[in-house]
Amino acid sequence: MTDQTSFDTATRIAAGDDGTNYDRFAIALHWTTAVLVVLQFALGQTWGWFARPTHHLMVVTHMSFGIILTVVVLTRIVWRFGLGHQKSSLESEWVLVASKSVHYLLYMLLLAEAVLGFLSRWEGNQAMSFFGLQIPSPYIGSGKQVAHQLQDVHNWVGWAIIVLAAGHAAAALYHHYVLKDRVLERMLPAVSPR
Repeated sequence: MTDQTSFDTATRIAAGDDGTNYDRFAIALHWTTAVLVVLQFALGQTWGWFARPTHHLMVVTHMSFGIILTVVVLTRIVWRFGLGHQKSSLESEWVLVASKSVHYLLYMLLLAEAVLGFLSRWEGNQAMSFFGLQIPSPYIGSGKQVAHQLQDVHNWVGWAIIVLAAGHAAAALYHHYVLKDRVLERMLPAVSPR
């Protein structure tokens, strides 16, 4: 171990960080994902209530936020798994297995949702829109019937994400208020390491 690494480790331990805290970037990615998922779900569930041009604006906003969410999720996966930012667990073995399973399933569903979002537009030979910038299909789609089927699956995956995310949030609150451990605190911006 180098002198700098030893000093950094000693400083971290002296500051009360036991290596289980998430860094600011990981915390920002987590909460950005959460906010975007809720916004995406709300837009998708309510745009049918409105007539044009509000309906169209909500659909375009949904696509734009979906592209941002795709980038955030991919960044989050690379940050967590590719750059050595995995943290020690505070949970017992079976809770750890459940926790990791939920996280991995959420990542898979979020990626599947992104792919389905793109495909449902492109199979219908429609461009994606990123705040008005058109992203045309890179291929000739199968048509509206396939696009509608993909959109149905996209909707069901969206519901699965919301249900799983709600369970994830409930588990975090259970840890915080019932078990009174640090599982939730280490992902809150207010208690992130300085």
